[in-house]
Amino acid sequence: MLQNIRIMDFIAGSAGGAFGVMVGYPFDTVKVNIQTQNIYRGIWHCVQSTYKNEGVCGFYKGMTMPVIAVSLSFSVAFGTYRNVLQYLCKLRHGTPEARPATCDIFLSGLTGGVTQVLLVSPADMVKVRLQCQRVAFSKLTREAPKPKYHGPIHCLRTIVCEEGALGLYKGAQALALRDGPFFATFLTSYHIICEQLTPPGLTEPEWKVVLLAGGLSGMCGWCVGTPMDLIKARLQMDWIGQRRYRGFLHCITDSVRSEGPGVFFKGLILNCTRAVPVNMAVFSSYEIVMRLLKQKY
Repeated sequence: MLQNIRIMDFIAGSAGGAFGVMVGYPFDTVKVNIQTQNIYRGIWHCVQSTYKNEGVCGFYKGMTMPVIAVSLSFSVAFGTYRNVLQYLCKLRHGTPEARPATCDIFLSGLTGGVTQVLLVSPADMVKVRLQCQRVAFSKLTREAPKPKYHGPIHCLRTIVCEEGALGLYKGAQALALRDGPFFATFLTSYHIICEQLTPPGLTEPEWKVVLLAGGLSGMCGWCVGTPMDLIKARLQMDWIGQRRYRGFLHCITDSVRSEGPGVFFKGLILNCTRAVPVNMAVFSSYEIVMRLLKQKY
């Protein structure tokens, strides 16, 4: 049964991740544009400009690859989380079925978040490049500037040709520092909220608890992850003309010197707003798939 649960986590995590991307992608597009470009006066101005210039499709640029990649990365993150958690429970309590301590959940989530970076970094790079590419809403004419990237695969190939294979991992250090603490906080918060709100005698949380815990845990995760999310996005977009940043630490110091410490929380409101529907979708999908698989096996 334990082996089945480990496999189930990979499957359920994949479903939850894919559904979460589809729900939250428009928010993510606006957030990335605000973090990397200084042409917008605020969230609403970015939304209006994107819709005016590119239409509804402008909010979904580059979504194909993230859906596939996040589906795989969430599968890895949740699967790693479950395996590490059971290992820690066995190490600490003598059996993998023991009730995990909060620190065990945190460490397992941290491990899962960092592990999936190898998969998600190239797709995240492509996503950011396509999201920040200006494309006219009307059909391209001879006079209109043609986009640099014609789609996810073309973007991937162009980055490799121009910047080398390691170009796909620009910002990977910041991504690991974002996703490790994010998943650790995210999964720990979810576990605590579900545990506190589930009545004694019930082994699984009710659906209203799953939705509430999913939304709140997502907000908690992004409060921790937003600073590194901004640094990651800036390193990934540091490709037009002369390079601005010499590396990870220079990006941090230059951003603070230019815009003050508050720069690290650019996009926090959007991240937290997006976190509610996205993580409701992630955990409801995850729980549905897990329960269906448990009934079958």
